[in-house]
Amino acid sequence: MKLLKTVSQGMDENCYITVNELTNEAMVIDPGAEDYKIKELIDKNELKVKAILLTHCHYDHIESLRAIKDYTGADVYICSGEQVIAESENANLSVYLGGRPLKAEYDIVAEDNDRFEIGGLNFKVIKTPGHTPGGCCFYFEREGVLFSGDTLFFMSRGRTDFPYGDEKQLSESITKKLFSLPEDVTVFPGHGPKTIIGMEKKIQADF
Repeated sequence: MKLLKTVSQGMDENCYITVNELTNEAMVIDPGAEDYKIKELIDKNELKVKAILLTHCHYDHIESLRAIKDYTGADVYICSGEQVIAESENANLSVYLGGRPLKAEYDIVAEDNDRFEIGGLNFKVIKTPGHTPGGCCFYFEREGVLFSGDTLFFMSRGRTDFPYGDEKQLSESITKKLFSLPEDVTVFPGHGPKTIIGMEKKIQADF
């Protein structure tokens, strides 16, 4: 699997694109602002985008969703419980922080532990509520890669002071689900640099 990334200005949100190097089939994860950057990567690499995966639906992770869906025709995946954020301009913060109301239109609602094979790549949905009710991570076990959205960061974890945030849920999501993964799993978060599960277990032991 090849991994491409764009970083939007302002919120410094990471948008990732997973690519099957044999077929050029791809998935876009969390298309934030500046859709032209994502389109440039798609065109430059001649990618066939088969899915758009949302770790959660806060505005900074969905600003380019409509543009990229229209550009690729790909289905949009969210996790169960996230509908309340996807469908509300208030809950997804776009009215307050984004400057324009947004909603996240989705096609498929996944459940915790659902497994998918898309474009020759396999991943599991790990529901990690706390930052948002239906926040999730996408775990590519064969590659040892986790896309953690705003659940787990390098030496930090997601905020819970936004609508529907829950600190206890977030802590349980991290300690019981993510920290049970192999320690050498590489974590690609929604903001900031990558990290490793084993290191975060040690650093965040006292959170």
